[in-house]
Amino acid sequence: MKVFDMNWVPIVFGTFKVVALGVAMYFAVKWHYDKGEREDGRALLRAGGKMLAVFLVALIAVGLIAFFVSRMLGLDLDLK
Repeated sequence: MKVFDMNWVPIVFGTFKVVALGVAMYFAVKWHYDKGEREDGRALLRAGGKMLAVFLVALIAVGLIAFFVSRMLGLDLDLK
């Protein structure tokens, strides 16, 4: 007879993760929305453009790093 069953751990932790991320996303969206109401539209577009540029540069950098590290490790990257 098992006294301590571990099958409940992923369910509890998964539920906690979903709830915590949901609450965090709600407050993040609310904070950004309230902040956006105080700023003018031009500044908001400029900030959004900067964030898009930073995201694209970071995306390209991570892709290139992953590509060169995988080539260095000898992984086959041919698309045959």
